[in-house]
Order: sequence, then structure tokens, then C-alpha cells
Amino acid sequence: MFDPEGPTLAELARQALSSTTKGYDLLAPKFEHTPFRTPDELLGPMAQAIGPAHCVDAALDVCCGTGAAMGMLRPLCKNLVAGIDLSQGMLDQARTLVEQAPGDAEIALERQDVLTMTYEEAFDVITCCGAFGHVLEHQQDLFLSRVRRALRAGGRFVFVTVPMPAKTSRHWWMARGFNAVMHVRNAMLKPPFIMFYLTFTLERAQRLLKAHHFDVEVTAPFEDTPYHMFRLVVATKREEVPLH
Repeated sequence: MFDPEGPTLAELARQALSSTTKGYDLLAPKFEHTPFRTPDELLGPMAQAIGPAHCVDAALDVCCGTGAAMGMLRPLCKNLVAGIDLSQGMLDQARTLVEQAPGDAEIALERQDVLTMTYEEAFDVITCCGAFGHVLEHQQDLFLSRVRRALRAGGRFVFVTVPMPAKTSRHWWMARGFNAVMHVRNAMLKPPFIMFYLTFTLERAQRLLKAHHFDVEVTAPFEDTPYHMFRLVVATKREEVPLH
């Protein structure tokens, strides 16, 4: 499951017993050698959906981690590729990795919570990769309102998710089992570690995005990869209809 340079079981246990932010600070130096890093098989189709080199002025990756998506975004941006995350350790790693990515767009990294980010109409594209489990279901409306506010008119929110698996499937039971363990852990230990699976499935994402005035396009470009169950979502911000 892990690269030889990845974390040991003891290091993973220490992370899991820490808060969300502290846990990722601890994991950051070895994060690129874990299966939690967004794979290139997902990032490639995301880049193709966004467009060719220098097709957008500025892009933002929220909950950017060590910068895998930022590295994908940098050659697509004319001027700026930005990332926010609550873990300073992850941001420190991202700085080094994104500077090595093709392109010459300026890099901006900031320790910031996506639920309180203050950008207004600043980006043409916003991405989020592998981080929806850190946003609790009751926070998702706020999350999308912040994303929408940060996008320019016609801007796109691009991400991958999965349809809700059948309750008879292995994926459903593994996700529910993991979530149950996290609920027990958080009931017993403070501060909590926030990470849950199947909280922002395709069906829920489509419903919430439409409620927040996005036009939603869903494709399945991963069929020939191990990630065939994933779907690529491109949600385009449309202007709200004025009230009369």
C-alpha cells in the first residue's frame, strides 16, 4: 500500500491520534509517498477538461496539500496559481514541489480555511482533490458558497467524486466501517480528526451545486484506469437570476 519511503504504521497511528491539522503537519514530509496523494491518472483528465496551456488567468486549489493539483494547474495559468490549506507542513512541501512544475505563473500559498476564505471573483478555475472528507455534510453549503464567491463570472469548479456505491458493495462497507471508526475516535479523543468517506458523492454534489447556481457537466474519462468508478465534474458559475 505504501512506498518504502512512506510513513510507518507507528507514524500513521500518531497522525490519527492528532488533530486534523497537526496530523497532516506530521504526515507532510512523506505524503507524496502515500496512496492519499491525488494520482496523475485523475489529474490528467482534469487538466484536459480545463484546457490548453495558458488558457486561464488564475486558478486556485483548495485544501491543496502538497500541491499535486497546483502542479497540474500551473502550466494552464497565465499569471497565478494559488493554493490554500490548514496545514503549514503541507504548504511547505507544496512550495518546493510546485516550483518544479512546468510554467511560469506566480505561486501563492496561504494557510487558510476554505470555510472562511475571503476571495471575491478572483479565479477562473477552482479545484479540490481528495479533500471533501474534511468538510462535514452540514458545512457543504458554506463550502460551496465560498467557492462560488471566489470564482469570476463563468468560472469553473473542477473536481472528481464517485456515485454512491450500492449498499451491497465492498466500497460501501469499507467506507462506512472507516467512518464508524472515526466517529468512535472523535468521541473518545479531542481535538477531533475530521476525515470521512462518501460525504460528497456525485448525487449530493449535483444537487448542492445546482442549488448554488452552477451548471453541472459530468463525464467518465477514467474508465481505462484503476479509478474507473470516479466521475469528473465541471461546475460552471452562472449568474443568479435577480429577484423581482
